[in-house]
Amino acid sequence: MDAFVKQIANTLPCRDGFVRQLYRYYRTGDPFPPALYIYGQSSTGKCAILREVFRQWPGEDEGLRCAHLNAISCYTNKILFETIARQLEGAKLSQSNNYSSDGKLEYAKDFLAALRQRLDSDRSYVIVLRNAERLRDMAHNLLPLFLQLPEATGLNISVVMVSSLPFEKFYTKTGLPPLLKLFVPEYTRAEMQRILMNDFAQHILGLTGYQPRQDKQWLFAVTEEFHRNYVTLFLGTFWKVCRDVKELRLVAAECFPPYCEPIRDGTIPAQDSVKLWRNITKTLRAALSTMYMRLGTKSVGKSVTPDGTTWLAQNLELPYYAKYLLIAAYLASNNAAKEDRRLFMKNHGKQRKRLQTVNARAKVVEKMTTKLGPKAFNIDRLLAIFYAILDEKVGLTCNLLAQISTLVHLKLLTYASSAEGGGGGSAMLDGSATRLQCTVGMDFIMQIGRMVGFNVRQYLTDFF
Repeated sequence: MDAFVKQIANTLPCRDGFVRQLYRYYRTGDPFPPALYIYGQSSTGKCAILREVFRQWPGEDEGLRCAHLNAISCYTNKILFETIARQLEGAKLSQSNNYSSDGKLEYAKDFLAALRQRLDSDRSYVIVLRNAERLRDMAHNLLPLFLQLPEATGLNISVVMVSSLPFEKFYTKTGLPPLLKLFVPEYTRAEMQRILMNDFAQHILGLTGYQPRQDKQWLFAVTEEFHRNYVTLFLGTFWKVCRDVKELRLVAAECFPPYCEPIRDGTIPAQDSVKLWRNITKTLRAALSTMYMRLGTKSVGKSVTPDGTTWLAQNLELPYYAKYLLIAAYLASNNAAKEDRRLFMKNHGKQRKRLQTVNARAKVVEKMTTKLGPKAFNIDRLLAIFYAILDEKVGLTCNLLAQISTLVHLKLLTYASSAEGGGGGSAMLDGSATRLQCTVGMDFIMQIGRMVGFNVRQYLTDFF
């Protein structure tokens, strides 16, 4: 077991306890548990470690077969059953079989019959199902079936469900069979520092491709201790904002070449970490503001102020309708709901000019809505403003709602409240329950408006 854990720790460190538990369940030769539920926050190494544990290691027999699938893409019973049966059987879609399975598996009885007929009883099988919380929205008999699959098929088969929700969210009135649960905690700061320090060789490789071959003597000053100081400074800036391993590794790799530029130029010695930190501050600040947008830091760091917002808006590649959705979100966040009729309807009726109204419109800068911060709005109001400002007629499709989720993922919109405590999926469909806020500023949205030819100031009550 120790050699197995050590081998996985070389590529996926700081998860030795998790790997040991999986080894006891699936690598000791004993019958597999019927089901295992693994939960924890996203980007904690759950799926990556499962792939390493269940993959075919050199020198091992082929007695274990594993099917990896995502419940989001397998959104119907037919797709789910056929994908599981095909992967466990070892078949692949190709031109010879016309990219289709042998038989249609639309019902649970057909799925169980296919497993009994096609699979060898001498082998062991594992089904890894990511985003398992989607099973709650599928057929009601699907989850109990997976929890009792060995009993229903007579095979040594186990279902590993991976999710970010605790299993208590799955309970129904009729109850569910008991199963093993395994919690994967978030990485601590010390563990994250160790993970980033393991990327030392890749960071050095990025520096070697960054310069001509004849000018690489300065690389001898970039030691592991120097890299450790960089990782410590980097986490001091980003740790409170982001705990996502993938994002942190990506941004750390992008910021390392600018951090080493003064050493290459000879302006700052490698031992002076204070001056190096001051030199990289602007780049880190720019990377912090574009954390989830994957825009890179080479160009952003050069134009943080005063044109950084303009550069970001121009280089953020959003779909056409997503730009209008973002504009509608900004207008909903910075206008009162009672003003929507007057702003977006042609026949809104006459409005009498009273002294009280005139005095109220004499805005003080400190009291302007755009200065007080964004207000929350629901999806229904967002879509109503979107259709009001858009000249063409567009149907309400799933692609349009998916673009709202994309804006939330890019942190251009944030959840203020939701029927599911901030979870996006089904709460997004309930337009009155989900409340959002627009996080972009005035300069950013003005630039987006210029790109689509829309005058944003014309629809802000602060500028009447």
